[in-house]
Amino acid sequence: MIMNSAQRALDQLRSTRVWKSIFRRGPARTNRTRSLAVFGNLFLHVLPVKVRDKSLRVRATYYLGSFSFFLFLLLSVTGILLMLYYHPAVPQAYRDMKDLRFVVSNGVFLRNLHRFGAEAMVIAVFWHMFHVFYRGGYKPPHQFNWVVGVGLLLITLFLSYTGYLLPWDQLAFWAITVGTNIISYVPLLGQPMRFLLLGGHQIGENALLRFYVLHVVILPLAAVMLIAIHLWRVQKDGGLTVKEDHEREK
Repeated sequence: MIMNSAQRALDQLRSTRVWKSIFRRGPARTNRTRSLAVFGNLFLHVLPVKVRDKSLRVRATYYLGSFSFFLFLLLSVTGILLMLYYHPAVPQAYRDMKDLRFVVSNGVFLRNLHRFGAEAMVIAVFWHMFHVFYRGGYKPPHQFNWVVGVGLLLITLFLSYTGYLLPWDQLAFWAITVGTNIISYVPLLGQPMRFLLLGGHQIGENALLRFYVLHVVILPLAAVMLIAIHLWRVQKDGGLTVKEDHEREK
């Protein structure tokens, strides 16, 4: 009897440990437990516990950050769909672009949605950076998040640049030729950077494959990581940068 009771107690203790390993705390019924639930949850850590009513106004952000993030999601979805028809090989890449235009159902719509969405994202991110700078988002305690935002701007530009070569047409070929030649004039690092990007000294199949890997794997993963840090730091730094009334009067 004693052994059975001890075994039941041990099983209950183990089940409790398993439960706590999954659910670290009880129901969120107070402000403290609600805050702990938000801060400790992977999917809710970007949501603030409290929000200033001024930060909810349209002119506070014009929703430029949300619009940029929506465009990134749109480009991710359309890019995955385009990958179903695209081969990063010479000369098959150009043939795939022609098939998307003339053979694949709604292929032109899909490609143009990806293309114009990329251009809109570049504009939105630039506008967002300008607006945050105007609001003083580069000042303490937001200076780290400002650097993260600059990194996201550079990744956006690199995504647009690497995607330029993928159609493998004359416009893409000569645009990449001009761009990589400009990079080669960077002191000390120019020639190695150009060789690393192209996989050689000329634009060929190695360059197409490297630009493809950068465009669909490396840069998107870096963007996802920085976006997560960016949203997390917005809340850790005290929310959005909104000027108070007493500051405007000065």
